[in-house]
Amino acid sequence: MDSIARRKFLRLSAYGGLVFSSGLPRARGQDAHSAEDGFYFVQLSDTHWGYQGEANPDAGVTLPKAIAAVNALAVQPDFVVFTGDLTHTTDDPRERRRRMAQFREMVAGLQVKTVRFLAGEHDAALDQGRAFREFFGASRYTFDHKGVHFIALDNVSDPAARLGDEQLAWLAADIQEQPMDARIVVLAHRPLFDLYPQWDWATRDGARAVEILLARPNVTVFYGHIHQEHHHTTGHIAHHSARSLIFPLPAPGSQARRTPLPWDGAHPYAGLGFREVEARRAEAAYALVEFPVAKA
Repeated sequence: MDSIARRKFLRLSAYGGLVFSSGLPRARGQDAHSAEDGFYFVQLSDTHWGYQGEANPDAGVTLPKAIAAVNALAVQPDFVVFTGDLTHTTDDPRERRRRMAQFREMVAGLQVKTVRFLAGEHDAALDQGRAFREFFGASRYTFDHKGVHFIALDNVSDPAARLGDEQLAWLAADIQEQPMDARIVVLAHRPLFDLYPQWDWATRDGARAVEILLARPNVTVFYGHIHQEHHHTTGHIAHHSARSLIFPLPAPGSQARRTPLPWDGAHPYAGLGFREVEARRAEAAYALVEFPVAKA
């Protein structure tokens, strides 16, 4: 059993995860390090630190439980990314910064050395991302890891849920610099496609971003915001949303209002969880493994 297969077996045995494979065509010209080693990262989303309400009466301990679960993985990920709504919205700028400071202090308990952050509208929409940038750095950026090019977008600092012309031009310029067969992963908070605009589950100019991304054959998008696992394709681009770490939301359009699903005291943390994303060795595909916040 090779090291990656063994690693996955250990993780699935410990947590009972479910595997969803996101297949992409093989990319030509992969560097030898990527092809030989492979890697995986963990996506967490929508922690909403500072939330208080009956949708999660254990809100103060849910994030620590998730951190402990990630630290308990048999093999630590290459990095962790939080795809937005780190904190719960507040009109008080001082309270917003206090929550961000508390969140940053808690996630420092992760054993993995590299942790990356995206803003959500709860973090950024009321001050155009100023507090987020003070605590976590740029709200849009790129990085490369073992043959994969990552692009983190900001579709929340504009309260109108737009990327904006300037950011779209930045995205187009970055894509233009990548080889045609580059493996590209896009990270965002809101979906880039119109999942359910009536519930703010869309990016107003997201179609323009998707049009730019469609020019490259190997693109996958990971996002948050909708508090549930969801899989969608636009052309050849796969879009995967992650579960929340605070409360689940209903399926798109399944009820009249976008209200949290009720807390079930008999099954606490039901519907909450995080995700592993594995870039497989010798093939341009991603295996997604979904994990609960805590073992049953």
